[in-house]
Amino acid sequence: MTLRVFLALVLPLLVGSTPVSQELFPTDCSDVYTNGQTLSGVYNIHPAGDTPVQVYCDMSCNGQTEDAKWTVIQRRMDGSVNFYRPWEQYKKGFGNKYGEYWLGENSLPITNTRKYELRVDLQDFEGRKVYAQYSTFSVESETDGYKLHVDGFINGGAGDSLALSNGQKFSTFDKDQDTWSGNCAKSFLGAFWYNACHHANPNGIYLWGKDGTLFAIGNVWYHWKGIDYGLKSISMKIRPVP
Repeated sequence: MTLRVFLALVLPLLVGSTPVSQELFPTDCSDVYTNGQTLSGVYNIHPAGDTPVQVYCDMSCNGQTEDAKWTVIQRRMDGSVNFYRPWEQYKKGFGNKYGEYWLGENSLPITNTRKYELRVDLQDFEGRKVYAQYSTFSVESETDGYKLHVDGFINGGAGDSLALSNGQKFSTFDKDQDTWSGNCAKSFLGAFWYNACHHANPNGIYLWGKDGTLFAIGNVWYHWKGIDYGLKSISMKIRPVP
């Protein structure tokens, strides 16, 4: 085989190798969308390479298709999944990708490879919907306690209930990394980036609305519905910053 023939056969393969890799191994839901899957649903992504991870992709974001393509990292919607769990389960992730779940450490390779923004969608039992958005979102490694960084708050009616969590390490009932002398996760029956303790408790007990029996234990967002109203749905989702 002559060199000219060899190059004619091989060069097209080399030129086309990059997009093929992206199609086979989408990093997040924005890649899934780019590859032609434009409907919301459960898809495989590859945030850390070859190993697939199932995730729910929100391609419409409350009916708005423009600039959607969100990778859902946490979702509550009906109380079907127990979120009062130990550290190792939060690290690994749990739940049902078609329903309620926590993505866990699988979200870390995503945020380490690109710059991401965060959106938190909230709904009450009266049908009202609001959101809070942050133009930057990242989580550090387990060695650093999965420390949270959010900035650039955009108010979609929810108010900023994550400000208190910014810069905090993640805590569960069996791994207390908050700044309080007690244990926020145990006291408020959840797991989150607690300070001393919280304005947001998305992983708290599913309360089915207002509950005044125990203080701040529910899946609450203080700056919208107060500290004792358990929301109908909470969804935390991320996407790459253009």
